[in-house]
Amino acid sequence: MRHLYLHIPFCQRRCAYCDFNTYANMGDRIEAYVQALCTELGLLARQRAFASPLSAEAAALRPSIFFGGGTPTMLSLGQLERILAAAAALVPLAEAEITSEANPGTVLQPAYLRGLRALGFNRLSLGVQSLHDPTLRLLGRIHTAAEAHQSYVAAREAGFAHINLDFIFGLPGQDLAQWTATLATLVHWEVEHLSLYALTLEAPTPLAAQVHAGRIGVPDDDDAATLYEEAMARLADAGYVQYEISNWVRPAGREVLPGLPWQACHHNLAYWLNSDYMAAGAGAHGHRYPRRYANVLGVDAYIKAVGAGHLPTAEELPLTPFDLCAETMLMGMRLNVGVSAAHFAARCGLSLETTYGTALADLVGQGLVEWAGERVRLTPRGRMLGNRVFARFV
Repeated sequence: MRHLYLHIPFCQRRCAYCDFNTYANMGDRIEAYVQALCTELGLLARQRAFASPLSAEAAALRPSIFFGGGTPTMLSLGQLERILAAAAALVPLAEAEITSEANPGTVLQPAYLRGLRALGFNRLSLGVQSLHDPTLRLLGRIHTAAEAHQSYVAAREAGFAHINLDFIFGLPGQDLAQWTATLATLVHWEVEHLSLYALTLEAPTPLAAQVHAGRIGVPDDDDAATLYEEAMARLADAGYVQYEISNWVRPAGREVLPGLPWQACHHNLAYWLNSDYMAAGAGAHGHRYPRRYANVLGVDAYIKAVGAGHLPTAEELPLTPFDLCAETMLMGMRLNVGVSAAHFAARCGLSLETTYGTALADLVGQGLVEWAGERVRLTPRGRMLGNRVFARFV
């Protein structure tokens, strides 16, 4: 297996929009959790080796380890070092892209960032979300816009050559002028990788409750689409390549495949190429065809399950050959290079034209996809109406 996701569910404060498996005020559980995570990685390493079909495109990716959360940078350098040592039995560290998500408010100390880099982390993903301080407070973020920039500069100085910044558009009170100013600032910072996501209001979250009660207003779908189109135009003018629906990168010569810059996130590319990956931690989801699996959610339940000496799997979902075909299209069509016939055949063992030819011809007629036989991808209009396209593959 070439790719590993590690879930660190701890946060200093739970954000108002967050529906992930995260927990605040549980710092006293971190050490026991780290021990359990290392134990689970040992259990995974002892499993029978397994490999499902891998296309040439997927094989071109670097091995990867992704620390997600939550806030992985709440852990000490020593705790992260122990986790990496356990992960080394699964993924070759020297060859791997090793990413940690980080809240800018937790990586303000240059010594910590230098320590991360010394451990082998070579990619950092900072969850900035906004450069508007009143909005950051509304979202429950623990950093200011100035601290986000401070963290970014400190990470650069610590030796991180690959840094992603996460932002949300369609936020309460956000208009085109504010969003345009944010994009201009990011271009000025010369950020090489950006992930820009539309706000999604999840039912259990405090922000959703306030919006549904009418106490807070958010841009409607048309206004959010305008913000997205503005990002596409402004970033293209600044030399960025939009390689996925929500991701942009400054290219620097080398490519994974034509049209897909090497500076893209290789771990996420593994998802979009529908590759198999392992996952460990509370609530982590993995994919080892022909099944997906999910671990138990709660921190204490996770620690208890691993302590009993078995994998903490809570759910397994069998996948059929049809599921494999559908997921390969649903994930791959998010990429601006789309899905090649060769990748589909290698991953699924079937012909793309035989499996989806009728649907693709219809989508071409609607102006939603381009299909030249060897590769199918979304048109600019198709990116705006992606759900209409994706529905044809399920």
